[in-house]
Amino acid sequence: MKGRSFERLIFLYFPWIIATLFDGDPLLSYLIAWSGSFYIFFITLSGMISPLPADRSFGNQIMRPLILVQIIFAGYMCCTSIFYLLSLYGFNNFHQIPSYAVDTDKLAVTAQCQRYYSLGHAAMVSGILLFMHYKTERKYVVDEHKLLVFLFYATILTLPIASIFLYVPGLSQFANQFSSLSFMAAALGLAFSIFNKDLPKTAICFVFYGLNFYSALLSGFKEPIILSVLVLGVFLYPVYKKTVILVFIPVLVLLFFILPTYVGVIRSSNWSGDDDADAASSEAISVALNKQDLADETTWDFLVNRFSEIDMFTGFVENTPARRPFYGTELIEQSLMALVPRAFWPSKPSTEELVMNRVYDAGIVNPLSSVSAKPAFIVDAYLSGGGFGVFLYLFIYGAAAQLIAQKAEELFGGYTLGTALIFSGLFQIFWRGLSFEFIFNTVFWSLVSMYLLFLLVKRIGVIKKV
Repeated sequence: MKGRSFERLIFLYFPWIIATLFDGDPLLSYLIAWSGSFYIFFITLSGMISPLPADRSFGNQIMRPLILVQIIFAGYMCCTSIFYLLSLYGFNNFHQIPSYAVDTDKLAVTAQCQRYYSLGHAAMVSGILLFMHYKTERKYVVDEHKLLVFLFYATILTLPIASIFLYVPGLSQFANQFSSLSFMAAALGLAFSIFNKDLPKTAICFVFYGLNFYSALLSGFKEPIILSVLVLGVFLYPVYKKTVILVFIPVLVLLFFILPTYVGVIRSSNWSGDDDADAASSEAISVALNKQDLADETTWDFLVNRFSEIDMFTGFVENTPARRPFYGTELIEQSLMALVPRAFWPSKPSTEELVMNRVYDAGIVNPLSSVSAKPAFIVDAYLSGGGFGVFLYLFIYGAAAQLIAQKAEELFGGYTLGTALIFSGLFQIFWRGLSFEFIFNTVFWSLVSMYLLFLLVKRIGVIKKV
């Protein structure tokens, strides 16, 4: 790509360097590292470090790793901890408790974790930018006459295919892939049907989008609900910019305030078996909208303890390497074991148990409790090698996301099928980032699925060789 200047990548690390120089003042060090992520967003998304690909406008390439993956992954990782910091200073629902004694040791380790976040953010973006090269000449192109029809049938077929995989022994991991692909196909198919003013296809795609949204509502998790709204807004944005800004952004903000209460109620009712899913959902909506005191309390608890994972990170940093040495390559070895399907290795150790063992070892969760608290990707990076591990693995993370997204565009004839559908559908795990074992397993088998789908769409003529 013309205009790239790799020596400018050093500017990405300025917040981490400066925050480290001021580590003697934990509050100042934290604020420098935290605000540094907004600085990284600005200098990368504005093209100051490296120009954005010139083949599409900004609004028409939002799903690419530099934009959406960075905003969701790094935004969640780096920017959400501010509420936890406020709680350390005695804030509750944005009101400070008088004469509150600040735990200086906890403040210092919180600042240390935020510096790791800043370093990890810079490393991930470095990996993206170093490998960001979208070719102008294409090996395959999309048959535009068949595109809308393909999206329509993809919307209809991927959901039942996901259900079938769920019940086939040894293939259940593909169910999650096709479930995500179904969600992306429904949103993309709905957007394209609206663009083409095709009312019958719009109605059918809307029904499937609604089914996915309804499933997200009943899941008991916040992320699928938020992503359902966010993704449709992203797809509609290039054509309906004002509508998306005026409607979707306020809706997303509202969701952040009501979802903690909604999810808390539906989990306590549905997961406990007291109510069926529909009744639990109705009750949760009523509580979230009407019981303001409970909503305020639940929202603040969500913002402090669940919106950010820095509290868990501080526990790992306090434990490793003070009480337990770094894991080295142990987590990578466990991740490679997780790639083998249980159908070929019936006695394979449980991936869930392998991940939770390091949570128990660090004293984050009591082994006797039923809580599942898997470490984030950056935590596993730290546990593998401290600050160097954070830099190395977050760089690989960004590079892998970028290379896979580019390969998807190369195989599927460009951005629409390559990035918007295939990469965003099969590799949605890059948006969030999970423990090493789950990342390795999902990415590997999603690559297998991507090449199988390539053979399929090539066979039916949706893409053709130039």
